[in-house]
Amino acid sequence: MTTETMTIREMCEDFDVTPRTLRFYEQKELLFPIRDGQRRLFTRRDRARLKLILRGKRFGFSLEEIRQLLDLYHMDDSQQAQLAKTYELSQKHLADMENQRAELDQAISELKEQMAWGADRLTKLAKESAA
Repeated sequence: MTTETMTIREMCEDFDVTPRTLRFYEQKELLFPIRDGQRRLFTRRDRARLKLILRGKRFGFSLEEIRQLLDLYHMDDSQQAQLAKTYELSQKHLADMENQRAELDQAISELKEQMAWGADRLTKLAKESAA
């Protein structure tokens, strides 16, 4: 592996993604590998972009939101616009994630209550059958 470019295989190994994933991000114009015949060579810029794409996906950002943030990087404002937009979207996604966690915590609690009731009922039925 060179420090300047990586093959699709090297990218897949380093980022634990499939070639199909990389081709999909290329098709969506999020990555721009160098084409050398049939080969794709990914630059440092592509590696940085993929890292941000994967992080954004993990945080629940849509591909369109990720594209917008990546596109803001090239504005000549010391990345102020990119940071401001990232912060704004992050606040929204954090609120969404916290709401989802609260809903999940409630569902878990209710399920535990139902299971406890079911276990208690099964114990009572088993005692009645034995008597």
